[in-house]
Amino acid sequence: MSETSSFVDPVFLARFGLHRANAIDYFLHPLNPFRTKSKTSNEVLNMQGIGIGTLCQWGTGSRPGPLTLEEGEEEYRIALGRLTGEQYELLPLPKEVEGMTPQQLSALFTIRHVHRTSSSQTKVLGIYYILEGVIYKCPSVRGLMKAHIARTLEGLSEACDALSVCARYDPSSGYSWKFEPNEEDEEDVDDVLSYEQERRRRKRRRILDNRRPGERTEEEEEGIRASESIDRILSRLSKSDVVVKGKLRS
Repeated sequence: MSETSSFVDPVFLARFGLHRANAIDYFLHPLNPFRTKSKTSNEVLNMQGIGIGTLCQWGTGSRPGPLTLEEGEEEYRIALGRLTGEQYELLPLPKEVEGMTPQQLSALFTIRHVHRTSSSQTKVLGIYYILEGVIYKCPSVRGLMKAHIARTLEGLSEACDALSVCARYDPSSGYSWKFEPNEEDEEDVDDVLSYEQERRRRKRRRILDNRRPGERTEEEEEGIRASESIDRILSRLSKSDVVVKGKLRS
């Protein structure tokens, strides 16, 4: 069964309603796909006429009825503790859950599927909850981890996509970042060229500032002059009629 599956029986709800006294009976519905196919201790108690509702009404030999709902649930748990095998336990109602009103809490039922080997040893096989008459399976730790990791990866992917448009790369200086907001999807060619030229000038300035006067070789001086000449040529080309008209056509 998928963890996103659910089960509801409108006929049962319309006829008997749903409350803590019959929540286990509702979960043991023959059509409920979540219930085990094995015979459970709950069914053994049902054949003996023992249920939360009957315990509240008639009580037990040591505690005659009528009993309160809390006392009836306690006696039902004691009766389950005397048996072994697969069982369904109705967990106590939490006193307070953040974001839920008392009315919403009263419509929430948590059922734990266990395999009992003794009165004190049980192994949890699954947890289910009933909300507004609909039975759901509680997600596993693995499922929760997968969901958290998927959301984290999605956030990281969106962050990388947002940062990728700010990255600039130059073979001589490597990567740099420009975080200025850009209202248009396509950047202006002149802005890109001036940005690249300014970055190269800063790169050359950093290299030259770290040298003492007279330490630059002729090859370095020649490279600087050639780079400045290329910058001037690119600047003139970006303002030429061919580039401007081509840009307007696109």
